[in-house]
Amino acid sequence: MNKEEVESFEKNEAQLRKIYEEMTILSKKKPDDAINEFKLEIINKIIEECNGILKNNKPFKDFKKFDKDLVPSNSDVVVILSQYISCFGKVRSENSVENMVNEFYWLIDNKKSSIRTSRPKQIGYNK
Repeated sequence: MNKEEVESFEKNEAQLRKIYEEMTILSKKKPDDAINEFKLEIINKIIEECNGILKNNKPFKDFKKFDKDLVPSNSDVVVILSQYISCFGKVRSENSVENMVNEFYWLIDNKKSSIRTSRPKQIGYNK
C-alpha cells in the first residue's frame, strides 16, 4: 500500500464500521424490515468504495452493491457489512507491523512507516 491508499483505507473503514453499528441497532429491533432508499444509497456508495480498496480481497467476488429493486432487509445489510469488516481486518493485518511495545504501524511500499494504525480487528475480535 502507499500513503494515499492507507488514508483511503482508514476513511472508508471508519465509515463502514459506523454504518455497520447503526444497521446492527436497526437489525436488532426490526431485522426483517426493508431498508429505505436513502440508507441503501449511502450503504451502496460505501460498499463501492470498499470494493475499490479491497480489490481481489472482497468478501464475495461477484458482489458489487445491493440491488435497489431487491430491497434488502436490515439483517441482510448487517451480514454483508460484517463480511466487509472482516476483509478490512485481514488487509490491515497483512499491511501492518507490530513493534516491541504493542504499537502497530502501516507498511508503506512493504516497509515500516511512521504512520500508526490500530490493532487489526475483525468482527468479534475487539482487543
